[in-house]
Amino acid sequence: MHQNTYPQSFAWGAATSAYQIEGAWAADGKGESIWDAFCRRESVTFAGHDGRIACDHYRRSEEDVGLMREIGLNAYRFSIAWPRILPDGTGAINSRGLDFYDRLVDALLAAGIQPWATLYHWDLPLTLCHRGGWLNAESPQWFADYTQAVVTRLGDRVRHWITLNEPQCFIGLGLLNGLHAPGLKLDWPDVLRAGHHALLAHGRAVQVLRAAGGDRFKIGWAPVGGARVPATNSPADIAAARQAMFAITERSIWATTWWADPVMLGRYPEDGLRIFGAAASAHSEEEMRIISTPVDFYGTNVYSAQIVAAGPDGCPRQIPPPPGVPMNMYYWPVLFDALHWCVRFLHERYGKPVVVTENGTSSMDWVNADGRVQDPQRIDYLRRQLQGLASAMQAGVPVEGFFVWSLLDNFEWHEGYRQRFGLIHVDFETGRRTLKDSALWYRDFISGKSR
Repeated sequence: MHQNTYPQSFAWGAATSAYQIEGAWAADGKGESIWDAFCRRESVTFAGHDGRIACDHYRRSEEDVGLMREIGLNAYRFSIAWPRILPDGTGAINSRGLDFYDRLVDALLAAGIQPWATLYHWDLPLTLCHRGGWLNAESPQWFADYTQAVVTRLGDRVRHWITLNEPQCFIGLGLLNGLHAPGLKLDWPDVLRAGHHALLAHGRAVQVLRAAGGDRFKIGWAPVGGARVPATNSPADIAAARQAMFAITERSIWATTWWADPVMLGRYPEDGLRIFGAAASAHSEEEMRIISTPVDFYGTNVYSAQIVAAGPDGCPRQIPPPPGVPMNMYYWPVLFDALHWCVRFLHERYGKPVVVTENGTSSMDWVNADGRVQDPQRIDYLRRQLQGLASAMQAGVPVEGFFVWSLLDNFEWHEGYRQRFGLIHVDFETGRRTLKDSALWYRDFISGKSR
């Protein structure tokens, strides 16, 4: 891998989200989120786990920034808990909640680490859920007001902003199949209306951020990657994989272009409008202008992919992974060229620089008797995904950053604490942190020793 593949300005980071690591669920004036309420229900998370304490990052953030520095990160992607800032979702601002992020940002900058702030990583204030949440047409304004409160306090130091993390998940898993908070199973018209409001919220937030920071800010979003990889490197299979990644052939919340085309191109895709039919939300030209307010980068969260080949008629057909394909602890197939093809296809279609806002794997990690956490699968996974990323960059794709999911083992939503994605092992009884071998490998990779 060429040393000069990555520009000096490249963001080498790790990512987290507020509910998954912070704990302190009711501290310092914080309001409840939909996840606080959801986790009180029976049998919705593995073994009844919740995020009330999680990694206790709220109280241990100084220690965690020290570990980031030890790993050699120059960027850290974290999310801000909306109900810490606005306990009722709107109205009175809780300055103590902002104080926490104020201290975190200062600690990061003092350690030479650029803060990348995500405004929404699924923890909607519970009071807003009671008012309809994303189904309420006022939700884009709520989000704009919240964004204004955050940027007013942090915008003098935070330059990198991400609006929404994975709308496919908080709308699809939260409102369509009930797997995530708030645990609803709505029909398509309601789901798509909520999704449209979320996209409007994204656009309104971009407008607020741009008004506050102008070109000084780098603004993007972080949807699911939706990666497709060609079965072979033949031109026919590559074309089929590209077509499959962006085509909508059935009603699915995971359709990449249903979310990305409005943001990047200012319109819903024709095939999606045809397939969703009357279930699709009515939308005005002005709404589409708001949604497509220009962003600076396309963030993508990539873990796995689907294999696609060209059929006899040239049309894409999905190829099942072969028996014995590598899998992570989620039983997602591990395809080592997922990142390469995902960033290539996204840049081809949307023309913006790409940031890998999440990439990683869940492994069966524990602290050995000698105190080490050996996670060779994660090292191999990251090395090979980064090789694919480098080859895409050498082919001309502008990639501006890479964030490992995750900095810390954490609360993995409905999977509780049984999924470990971290570079740092967390003992959830004591809070003790242990750098895994992958953290030491990543440190060497960032410094250029192991490329």
